Amino acid sequence: MNQGRTVFAQLLDLLPRRAFELAVARHRVGGRPLVLSVTDQLLCMVFAQLTGRASLRETVTCLRAIGSRRYHLGLRHTPARSTLAEANERRDHRIFADTAMSMIAAARRELPVDSDLRRLKIKAAFALDSTTIDLCLALFPWARFKRTKGAIKAHVLLDLFVGVPVFMRVSNAKTSDISTLDQLVFVPGAFYILDRGYVDFARLFRIHQAGAFFVIRPKRKMSYRVIKRLPADPKAGVVRDQIIRLRGQHRKAIRRWSLRLVQYIDPSTGKRLRFLSNDLQLSAREIALLYRKRWQIELLFKWMKQHLHIKAFFGTTPNAVKAQLWIAVIVLLLIHRLKHRLNLAQTPNEIAQILSVTFCEKTPINQAFFDDHQQIAQLPDHNQLLLFEL
Repeated sequence: MNQGRTVFAQLLDLLPRRAFELAVARHRVGGRPLVLSVTDQLLCMVFAQLTGRASLRETVTCLRAIGSRRYHLGLRHTPARSTLAEANERRDHRIFADTAMSMIAAARRELPVDSDLRRLKIKAAFALDSTTIDLCLALFPWARFKRTKGAIKAHVLLDLFVGVPVFMRVSNAKTSDISTLDQLVFVPGAFYILDRGYVDFARLFRIHQAGAFFVIRPKRKMSYRVIKRLPADPKAGVVRDQIIRLRGQHRKAIRRWSLRLVQYIDPSTGKRLRFLSNDLQLSAREIALLYRKRWQIELLFKWMKQHLHIKAFFGTTPNAVKAQLWIAVIVLLLIHRLKHRLNLAQTPNEIAQILSVTFCEKTPINQAFFDDHQQIAQLPDHNQLLLFEL
């Protein structure tokens, strides 16, 4: 007898069904049709991410072990390992990329904005960085990085206001980080927080021409001349605040470009840092705060590598790897939106762990995150007295 919907099915209510169907229609390919539907493929891969499966064989084995409960998860049948592998290799990864982008747009409207950044009253703030994912060269010969090593690189643009990625590009590990700046459309009035690996003044000048701003760590041997010295604030850690212009073999427009150079001492570590920006209005302390928020993208990479399966891939083709990465982003967004909608106190890691052991439970999804004492406290009062009081 069906007495409710499973936690897994309730979680999937957060998927944008209409956007998913449009993405399937948009990227439909000809040729021999696949046995496994795209919906079942997505559900199988989300199941694998949430339950910590490390391979297709493990995923299929666990789905078979669920038995008839599989129907209540939304899966019509258990696919064979080869069937799921073929779907991952042949079905266009852009289906999952477009679905993730639709979820990102919804999440940016729904999730709360970082309180520190809200006080700055800026339009938007993004952090750009990349992470390298090692691959076995024997299984992924197309991802050759070194003579005996394979790897890919995921370039991610993170919205610092809400903490979700808004852009991802997967490339060979040999691809330079700087080239990602050529793929972006810069938002006027937004701030882009970059590390030292993105220092290329011709590309940074494009950000300036688009009406956007950047904050970056300059290289140590940068040649410049000081135009104006602004008041420092040693109590806030600001040792030096200067307006500069670049020297060297740059074109005339870049040499006439006024930039902001801030020298800052981190009060917690005592480390000296230098920040370069084209914004001349914010205080030096606010520029340092923006760069400190860049640490969120490092935490995102760490969390995804530890708690989502983006190091052991279920397919060896570029399409299968990209599909798995985008499905990992979908799972990340599901967890963040669930945390916000239910106002959960648990961390995203704890939410993922709870979901992994309760996905087959037929209970309201919000009750899955209460401990025993909270559930007892929420029980309604009865006229029947308790024989033993706890």
